[in-house]
Amino acid sequence: MDNLPTTSNATTPDPIGSARNLTMIIYVLYAVSYVVGITAIIAIIINYVKREDVAGTFMESHFRWQIRSFWFGLLWFVIGGILAIVLIGWAIIFATWVWLVYRVVKGILYLNDGKPMYPPTA
Repeated sequence: MDNLPTTSNATTPDPIGSARNLTMIIYVLYAVSYVVGITAIIAIIINYVKREDVAGTFMESHFRWQIRSFWFGLLWFVIGGILAIVLIGWAIIFATWVWLVYRVVKGILYLNDGKPMYPPTA
């Protein structure tokens, strides 16, 4: 009986799957922020808190993509808001919104395909 293989009902945690799910949740939080702005704040906090957990995986590039999208989007929304009094700001705000939607959609598609957001460096 000692030579029989043992089977375990316990499942081992899948850190890659968990990080992938978290990355998708963050993309969803960013997408929801276009209607409910506060979720972007929650998403960026999660990005910074969990960034070390995804280091060395392809999700690291997604976190970088998400963080850059947040900060550049915020910058252009502020610039657009300031320039809204001369009407060009509304065009900047709209263009920023379209750009952010593009970034979220592209990120979700790449994550779903298991691809990094940036090509690997040599």
